[in-house]
Amino acid sequence: MGEENSMYRVLLVEDDARLAELVTEYLSGYEFAVELVTRGDEALTRFQAFAPDVVVLDLMLPGLDGMVVCRQIRELSEVPILILTAREDSYDEVSGLEQGADDFVNKPVQPRVLLARLRALLRRTQQKAAPDSGELVFGALRIVGADRTVYWRDELCVLSNTEYKLLLVLAEAAGRVLSRDELLKKMRGIEFDGLDRSIDNCISKLRRKFDDAKSEKIKTVWGEGYLFSPSAWA
Repeated sequence: MGEENSMYRVLLVEDDARLAELVTEYLSGYEFAVELVTRGDEALTRFQAFAPDVVVLDLMLPGLDGMVVCRQIRELSEVPILILTAREDSYDEVSGLEQGADDFVNKPVQPRVLLARLRALLRRTQQKAAPDSGELVFGALRIVGADRTVYWRDELCVLSNTEYKLLLVLAEAAGRVLSRDELLKKMRGIEFDGLDRSIDNCISKLRRKFDDAKSEKIKTVWGEGYLFSPSAWA
């Protein structure tokens, strides 16, 4: 699907076979590799496996509504999402923005317009991500700031926004103990209720996801806080 040397990966979630073929053929002739999903209830799984640079999402889908798919993807990633809508009023756009969409293209889709909007969307996303585009690597753990993704032992690790932020805060202070108070201040406004147990619960979730049953990767320093051990992630 698309040329192997394509620069960008597109996840196209569209059940209209004719439109999907048209879009795939057109985008594949430029700098895009297209992965097609025809059902809403399969989109999230394919998203996690394909790790696209951008998502093109229809709203009327079998299996699961496109707005729900949009929200599911946004909970996991900051990847740009462009919605295809058949409505001429602003209802879909307002709803889509509330669910985390970044742009919209009206049907019937003109491939040249779609291409231009995708390029513009990717440029804006890259400019926004540029200050935080570096990578943190500790053994088998890789944190990619550009698209807020995490890889563990060469596989994409699915984290919530809260888990990603906490992991990043800990990793950026690798080798230094961070108190719960410091962590709470850094995590303010990101789903924490301001209580110590919020930090503790999220740490427990991270440990389960990274096979840290013995608490060697994220250590508890009793009476002080938590320490990200940079040498324990082999």
